[in-house]
Amino acid sequence: MIEHDPATPRLQGLFTALATPFTTDGESLDLERVPSLIRRQAAGGAAGVVPAGTTGEAPTLSEREFRDLVEACVAAARPHGIKVVAGAGSNSTAHAVHLHQLAAACGADASLQVVPYYNRPSQEGMRRHFMAVADSCDLPVVLYNIPGRCGAGLDPATVARLAEHPNIVAIKEASGSTDAVTEITRRCDLAVLAGDDSLTLPMMAVGAVGVVSVVSNLLPDVVASLVAAAGRGDLPEARRLHHRLFGLSKGLLSLEVNPVPLKAALARLGLDSGSVRSPLAEASEATRRAIEPLLREAGLLGGAASPRVEAVPA
Repeated sequence: MIEHDPATPRLQGLFTALATPFTTDGESLDLERVPSLIRRQAAGGAAGVVPAGTTGEAPTLSEREFRDLVEACVAAARPHGIKVVAGAGSNSTAHAVHLHQLAAACGADASLQVVPYYNRPSQEGMRRHFMAVADSCDLPVVLYNIPGRCGAGLDPATVARLAEHPNIVAIKEASGSTDAVTEITRRCDLAVLAGDDSLTLPMMAVGAVGVVSVVSNLLPDVVASLVAAAGRGDLPEARRLHHRLFGLSKGLLSLEVNPVPLKAALARLGLDSGSVRSPLAEASEATRRAIEPLLREAGLLGGAASPRVEAVPA
């Protein structure tokens, strides 16, 4: 087993996959919203935020927007002592290296590096890709395994080989497989973060140390409490919170493609992050209706269907 270097802080706990705040028409970033988004996460107990990931509609961001967004998140996060893990992956190795270095220049604490999508590389191709990124600068790398989006996925044996690189410190495991988490934690000491909210508790039960969460855009305190309960072995409390979040966790990722339902839910709660950006379309009326009972079940709406969530003041 490869032992974790104690000199490198271990990524664990709640990391919120931030929805990118756009203007109402989706044409521009709304960076003025970033400080309040970060304050809510810090107040809720998040260990960090992940801008420019899947939930952040990364493929639609220009390089200038990527830089501006990451810099804004870093500036807002620093006073609260939470980390910024910038989504900086690409299906071009050269471009992934470039974005990784740019994330470092912006002051990010790590970069999230997705499996190259569309290309469908072999395991050896993936290994070479991630090694090139990790070799390019000292910024820590979080691998991102999400075969449903990419058409290819990392095998645990490949993850274990990559874990030998000192700059590769964690993996967001979004394959939906607790067996994959078990295999990874049996083979190496890489920090595993669950990549699906509904699997946070099951994955932590077999060795994950936290989650990169979508639902925590809405309920950072509850998700942080779930992670903390699971981490200390308080199964009854962790199970209670898991059940509270389960319907919303499934609905936000199944009613329509992420982050369409999430942004509809944020708007419903008075936490509007603007439009999704083309080629995504706004949530259908059927999706908006379906979200309502899920928000109630999670405790986000009162009996009169009025929002219970308030923005953290400046």
